[in-house]
Amino acid sequence: MLTTAEIIKKVRELEIKSKKITRHLFTGEYHSAFKGRGMLFKEVREYQAGDDIRFIDWNVSARFNHPFSKVFEEERELSVMLMVDVSASSLFGTTQARKKDLITEVAAVLAFSAISNNDKVGVLFFSDVIEKFIPPKKGRDHGLYIVRELLTAEPKHKGTRLGTALQRLNNTVKQNSIVFLLSDFLDNDFEDGLKVAGKKHDVVGMKVYDRMDMQLPDAGLMEVEDAETGARNWIDTSDYLVRQQHEAAFFNHTNYCKNIFTRAGCDLLHLRTGEDYVKVLQKFFVGRNR
Repeated sequence: MLTTAEIIKKVRELEIKSKKITRHLFTGEYHSAFKGRGMLFKEVREYQAGDDIRFIDWNVSARFNHPFSKVFEEERELSVMLMVDVSASSLFGTTQARKKDLITEVAAVLAFSAISNNDKVGVLFFSDVIEKFIPPKKGRDHGLYIVRELLTAEPKHKGTRLGTALQRLNNTVKQNSIVFLLSDFLDNDFEDGLKVAGKKHDVVGMKVYDRMDMQLPDAGLMEVEDAETGARNWIDTSDYLVRQQHEAAFFNHTNYCKNIFTRAGCDLLHLRTGEDYVKVLQKFFVGRNR
């Protein structure tokens, strides 16, 4: 449990790091990757060579006996929803950070990216129930509040029910939004909810995993525990077939998630603890601009 002083320090550190990443890497890419809802009329100005003749304001041109063009600007305001998995499996990690730590940092970067572009941002924390819902708002203070909640989230339940979280999103968030779903996706019953969400929102899944989720070390007998159910078992990691089956199960689940997101018309990224998530996000943002 973090003390108040530790929370304040971590919030400040995350704000500085997130703003640095946002300022130098994401601002342009984020802005271009996620377009506004349309174009708004801004003003008229004298016609200039190269202006589209379809935008000539004939009434103003007739009044001044000189051609004038209408100028439009993008209606930039967007609503961003962060769906954050706080189930017990997010506490697992064997490298520099737990999955929860990676989720928290990525969510903070996305929140400050949205705020720096004057977009609204909200959060839905979930396990196998809805743990907390923060409606989308603008402003630095709201962003800091979100980061504090990310750091101090103490879920009441341990399991994962993505379907329940998506149902709450579909029933509560009426405005078309950009939805970032951060989870390890240890659930097999969320396809219907994702299809509904994908029809209304721009959904981007972020599958967070640890190296040991994918590969077991050759370390002999190990007692393992399912963080969400509490079930325990002994496995022989020195057995090649055991390690191979573990790796195959990981990739089968990865392909399962990939297929579900593809059928729903949504994007899915893969983020591993201990690796540079900035490159993954930047590549995704740049790819969306093409």
